[in-house]
Amino acid sequence: MVDKPAIQYVVEEAVGVGMRDILMVTGRNKRALEDHFDRNCELELALEKKGDTDRLAAVHAPTELADIHYTRQRDPRGLGHAVLCAAPHVGDEPFAVLLGDDLIDPRDPLLAQMQQVRRRHGGSVIALMEVAPERSHLYGCAAVEREHGSDIVRVTDLVEKPAPGTAPSNLAVIGRYILDPAVFPVLQRTPPGRGGEIQLTDAIRTLAHDGHPVHGVVFSGRRYDTGDRADYLRAVVRIAADRSDLGPDFIEWLHEFLGHDPAALTV
Repeated sequence: MVDKPAIQYVVEEAVGVGMRDILMVTGRNKRALEDHFDRNCELELALEKKGDTDRLAAVHAPTELADIHYTRQRDPRGLGHAVLCAAPHVGDEPFAVLLGDDLIDPRDPLLAQMQQVRRRHGGSVIALMEVAPERSHLYGCAAVEREHGSDIVRVTDLVEKPAPGTAPSNLAVIGRYILDPAVFPVLQRTPPGRGGEIQLTDAIRTLAHDGHPVHGVVFSGRRYDTGDRADYLRAVVRIAADRSDLGPDFIEWLHEFLGHDPAALTV
């Protein structure tokens, strides 16, 4: 995302609300994640010799963010299984799950709001957003009880990627969760669901049905889905435009670029 890996934005979001113990659940061919948050002594020495303090600071920044640990999900058995891989590290504590392909703009403090809901109500808290009905089949969708004018809802049911026209609402689950450790034994007995994978949505649904509090925060801020090509491009443009070092010149170029006849534009 411009000049910083998407995963660093996610870690910075967690650190920004006081979460400094980070566990990354990775798979094969993801060694670059570990390398990014580790020291690169050769590069640091070269930059130091050049006196390039700005780039040296940028290289140092990810290594000093948090206490970062790693565990492997050996088989790609779904998000629920990935979360279950974290059980030995988490133990009997509430924890947050942040999906690496969902970026939340730091000006929209979604995770902090979810922490407040957890402190007030206990249980688990999930992030929701309104989606167009024709896109609901792409998400897990929630049935909720909602107070008038409130963006905090009680979740009564969840359906993972419902068939078109069958979603319980237009509120879709996005990649931010604060979960009670009670989810771990539920995940252990959750059978494979949609796509033959162990779905986190199914386990949270079981918690809600069993009487464990599950609340949702309806998010209307800036979210970037880096797993979607069009949204990824929009995210790069927005992030670049907001940068004090890049934004002014980049915005000027955008105005010039968009001032052309769209039919004549080439890439």
